[in-house]
Amino acid sequence: MRPWYRTPVPGIILALSLIACQSQGVRRSQNSNSEQASVRNPVFHFEIPVTDIERAVAFYENVFEIKLRRDRVDGYDMAFFARDDNRPGASGALAKGDVYRPSLDGSIIYFDVPDIDETLERVVAAGSRVLYEKTDIGDAGYVAEFEASEGKRIALTQPGD
Repeated sequence: MRPWYRTPVPGIILALSLIACQSQGVRRSQNSNSEQASVRNPVFHFEIPVTDIERAVAFYENVFEIKLRRDRVDGYDMAFFARDDNRPGASGALAKGDVYRPSLDGSIIYFDVPDIDETLERVVAAGSRVLYEKTDIGDAGYVAEFEASEGKRIALTQPGD
């Protein structure tokens, strides 16, 4: 069993709670209004390692009810999530290649979904498993985690009611 500080969930809950507080107007006092206005979300792109790109594309398209755009970049097979430059947030791709190794450890990508329960139903129907059941985290909403088709830990967030 992992010690509590090695389990991602307490950190997740803390981070999402802090995000909720910031969205309600609680800011660090040392930031001026002009500094806050110029701050952008620092994450622009992510890559989710996969070993079987066909299986992974089918899984993600089914679970998130989206269409991914396939391409080959620097010799690596990629499948890109849609990106709207006029909206906040990051986008990324599934990536297959010798430097990409799926794992339940490491960074966790959070997908914002309208309904975690429905998304987890599609995860299970696709043959994967839930790692962390839907959990209420207060004003920040809900979180859950699942193991994707390639063995990567993926998290979900849902806004609160």
